[in-house]
Amino acid sequence: MNRDCHAVLIDLDGTMVDTAPDIVAAVGLMLKDFGAAPLPYDRVTGFIGNGVFKLVRRSLDAAGFGERVDVEHAQTVFEAHYAITNATLGRVFPGVMAGLRALRQHGYRCACVTNKPHTLAAALLEKMGLAAYLDVLVAGDTLASMKPSPEPLWHACRLLDAEPEHCTLVGDSSVDIAAARAAGLPVFIVSYGYGSASGADMPRCDALIDSFEALPAILARPRQALRA
Repeated sequence: MNRDCHAVLIDLDGTMVDTAPDIVAAVGLMLKDFGAAPLPYDRVTGFIGNGVFKLVRRSLDAAGFGERVDVEHAQTVFEAHYAITNATLGRVFPGVMAGLRALRQHGYRCACVTNKPHTLAAALLEKMGLAAYLDVLVAGDTLASMKPSPEPLWHACRLLDAEPEHCTLVGDSSVDIAAARAAGLPVFIVSYGYGSASGADMPRCDALIDSFEALPAILARPRQALRA
């Protein structure tokens, strides 16, 4: 294979699928169970990307619960609701399916690397028709650590039988950038995700993309050109 990149690691929430409607609905139902009103949509969306525990804790804090509700119990309540709302309101972002299809046609192996628990991630990928284009799923509970640790990325590389220096990460947030930098991978950020890709606080990525359909052409470039 005469190119620098052999495999692509891809984030899920905010990168492949607009999961915010499903997550916001589940958070609202969780808070209702504890006697609180739903939080604003954009407020909850800002909590996505660091794993379910942090999402639940930040939602409880935003609702003014403080220490009055046990976070682990609340997480169980949230996950029960999310198992029902998962893949019911969200949608695959435009260009993702075509981009994944093109990557497969060009011979790239692909892995989903997400901080979402495996059960929820696997169900979402299957229901959205994305599972067929992915060779590997590394979820938030696959290992002892999740992104921004580099370990999930390295684990995905091993499962894909690809060296990290021949892999690239596609994500939407500073969490993805930090994980990629720690793992030694180039990282492409989608312009439409939840991570405020155009914000001044976003660390520099190797490429900002508007659609997955741009991936084959960008990945075909020499790696040194990405960092120029």
